[in-house]
Amino acid sequence: MGKFTRINKYHLKRWRNGFMAIFSVGFVLMGFFIIWLATLDLPDFSNFEERVSLNSTKIYDRTGEVLLYDTNKDIQRIEVSSEKIDQNIKDAFVAIEDRYFYEHNGIVVKSIIRSLVANLKSNSLSQGGSTITQQVIKNTLLNKEKTIVRKIKEVVLALKLDKSMSKDGILTIYLNDAPFGGTVYGIEEAARVFFGKSASEVTIAEAAYLASIPNAPTYYSPYGKNREALEDRKNTVINLMVEQGYISQEDATLAKEEVVEFKPQEKKSIKAPHFVFYILDYLETKYGVENLNTSGYKVITTLDWELQEQAQEIVYENAIKNKENWDAENQGLVAIDPNTGQIITMVGSRDYFDTEIDGAYNIATALRQPGSSFKPFVYYTAFTKGYTPDTVLFDVKTEFNSSCTLGEQRETCYSPSNYDGLYKGPITLRNALGQSRNIPAVKLLYLAGVDDSIKTARDMGISTLTSGDRYGLTLVLGGGEVTLLDMVSSYGVFATGGIRQEKTGILLIEDSEGNVVEKYEPNPRQVINKNEALMIDDVLSDNVARTPLFGSRSFLYFGDIGVAGKTGTTNNNRDAWLLGYTPNLVVGVWSGNNDNSPMKKGSSISGAAWRAYMDLASKKYPITAFEKPYYSYVGDYSVKPVIRGVWQGSETYLIDSASGGLATQYTPSETLIERIVPNVHSILHWVDKSNPLGPIPLEPSDPQYNNWESSVQNWWLTNKYLYNTDTIGEAPDYYDDIHTPDTKTDVQITSNSNINYTDTIKISFNVDTDYDVKKVELFVNGVYIGADTTYPYEITFNSKDVVEKNKQYIFTANVYDIYYNKGVDEKTITFN
Repeated sequence: MGKFTRINKYHLKRWRNGFMAIFSVGFVLMGFFIIWLATLDLPDFSNFEERVSLNSTKIYDRTGEVLLYDTNKDIQRIEVSSEKIDQNIKDAFVAIEDRYFYEHNGIVVKSIIRSLVANLKSNSLSQGGSTITQQVIKNTLLNKEKTIVRKIKEVVLALKLDKSMSKDGILTIYLNDAPFGGTVYGIEEAARVFFGKSASEVTIAEAAYLASIPNAPTYYSPYGKNREALEDRKNTVINLMVEQGYISQEDATLAKEEVVEFKPQEKKSIKAPHFVFYILDYLETKYGVENLNTSGYKVITTLDWELQEQAQEIVYENAIKNKENWDAENQGLVAIDPNTGQIITMVGSRDYFDTEIDGAYNIATALRQPGSSFKPFVYYTAFTKGYTPDTVLFDVKTEFNSSCTLGEQRETCYSPSNYDGLYKGPITLRNALGQSRNIPAVKLLYLAGVDDSIKTARDMGISTLTSGDRYGLTLVLGGGEVTLLDMVSSYGVFATGGIRQEKTGILLIEDSEGNVVEKYEPNPRQVINKNEALMIDDVLSDNVARTPLFGSRSFLYFGDIGVAGKTGTTNNNRDAWLLGYTPNLVVGVWSGNNDNSPMKKGSSISGAAWRAYMDLASKKYPITAFEKPYYSYVGDYSVKPVIRGVWQGSETYLIDSASGGLATQYTPSETLIERIVPNVHSILHWVDKSNPLGPIPLEPSDPQYNNWESSVQNWWLTNKYLYNTDTIGEAPDYYDDIHTPDTKTDVQITSNSNINYTDTIKISFNVDTDYDVKKVELFVNGVYIGADTTYPYEITFNSKDVVEKNKQYIFTANVYDIYYNKGVDEKTITFN
């Protein structure tokens, strides 16, 4: 027992000594830490120019050589004393930024703890939780490294500053340094730039606007696209001023009603301004205003400056012409490489600095109705459900509200028209899309489903559509709102056969130390079916299908290689779109007026600018052919006739054109003819929209059936005489007797199995057929060589183009008689 007691005392002593040693070291370190904190000096608040110049963000084109914008070049700032800043400004900033500013001692412990927890969860030091005092300290420290030590330093210096300076003095420093977008810093400069007055003269409403902007200067810019957001934030500031006792409710009401006029934006040293501010908005959103202003980012963007310059000239010139010819004074253009998602060109208006047309407003990112340019999303959705480019719908005047009859004028009735006021009767989906017919498009949306069509658009990159109930069947004619940028990006999914690359304007971001902050990485995702996407490419690049609308040599015509394209015009001609693409480039152009005033009617208002840019851009992004889709229904007579292009009825029979008899399994496709028993109905008579490839409905009960059917029957009654359906008789009572297993169609390759290799090779054939010979074809290893149509049957070819010495090849001969009976022979031949 005594032995164990001695051992325990020994260990206890060791533990006590170890603890004392650790405590002593910790005490000494704590002492040094306290001494370090005590020696911290407040930063120099007068070195503003040095700070912002050192940490400016520079934005370059894709080469990294053309500087588009330096955020702190030519800084605009006027420092003013506290008495020259209106009290409403001070109250507005405190209300929105730091409501306890006059109560705390420079920090708010709860906020620090909350931000610490958030940082631990995100494994970063990005959360601020900063008071106005802390922000003043942050903005004056030249070392911007995010470390625990720096955070502690900020807190300690904030406490010191609060003790050594009045609240009004701290607030004055903060207001003199606040960023308001671009090179505008400080409250005095902001008041002059935005309102043309001093900071001592602003109204409550103007003060609220000023307090709204520094949180995200690009996003809340009064010259940008988020004016509703700025208005909402201004009203939030005013509400907080009431809540915190700075103004009365009556003052607030008057301030909200006040119409504030912003001065026109001044010209700056900036290239591609719409694109630059799009990038700044992205940087502010992802990395925060503080990082943007303090980290010295070098941003290499995706912009091709050469094409951008040319696009700006094209847009300006065409917008001026459109103003004269079409009453459309503005235009925008976006180009994206669909294989990378990289934004190559972005022109947001004809002139960023033209205040008469509200030029600073970026039409590329603005919400507009797309008109018929939305139709491809609906057609794709329908193709995935079994409908095909050959499916026929009736382009006839139709009422789509099942509770209305055609011609009723009730507000709830819906009977749209085509752009030309005409109706073409039965039309394939290929021609309906190529010629942008509205009635078939609305019918197809009903068949495809509104919600499913919206899902397609979302999957492809359209982010602004809400629930289908909001749009109904107007969606396919552009009832929703989208951006030009999203539309170009989404069409890129068609261009790549269903693969989506997220749109991006960034190639590389480095901080002032050269550390990589962000780098472009491709992330291809198959978001829609490849074959159906290729069907859209095939239809939209079909020059024959679109010729009735555009003419055979329109701005979309590039010779033998098809370029896909779709126009869109909204009601009352307020928006004119053209989206065109190849496998390597997607270009979208919008034309119209920023104030939404109507233009003159025209479907090609955006065509000239689109073509001019495409001609230039195709030198860098070559025009290549689209991959062809597979049309499984072609020649498959088991597919419903209306699905594969037969509209006159559903009962059909096949005959052989040579014999006149019913076709058999031996009848070749070349002589097959399908005959239709006339029985004209709308497509809802033949398909259940929830299962279009399924059985024909025995008793059609679709809610739209009666309206669709009555319109079709009225059309048929008037136009039946044009189609000569009365001449189609009953099916013959005999079968094809020309194409039978006993029909002789023989061919034999008579050349030897071993042939001496010479410059030219001649292959001979013996042919024995019951009917006259149409042709003899020759293939070598499956490659077509040639054909002969006269006796004696021989085919000669240059050996160097087909065969090599001392090798074997499989020769195949096909013989066809005049009725397409076929015979085959195969022979292996060696060349010595």
